Amino acid sequence: IDLDNTDQHSVLSFAEFLWAKAKEEGRFVVVQQQPLDIPRPEEERVVAAIKRLSETYPMIKKNTLLDETSTLMSAHILQGRAAPDIIDDLEGLFKKHYSQYAAQQDTIDKNNN
Repeated sequence: IDLDNTDQHSVLSFAEFLWAKAKEEGRFVVVQQQPLDIPRPEEERVVAAIKRLSETYPMIKKNTLLDETSTLMSAHILQGRAAPDIIDDLEGLFKKHYSQYAAQQDTIDKNNN
């Protein structure tokens, strides 16, 4: 889905509203801090890989990956890049964002101690 800035802000505003409501009602979701071990199937489509990687790395905010993931998906669909190559790139992308997330969490932990 390709959302313009206005629609992206609307989605984020709605998410913030839902978060505030859950917080007010005392409902919190615990986010997995470590990646899950979900193996890559031998035969996998790009969309399935994105879903698998999103489940593997639930701590990564999806809006931070939207641009790069869309670019890779376009390379597959429009430019005909092979699915295994795109999936390799997606795995690298998710790992890179997880490394950034983990480094940020380390910084937060050090600042809180």
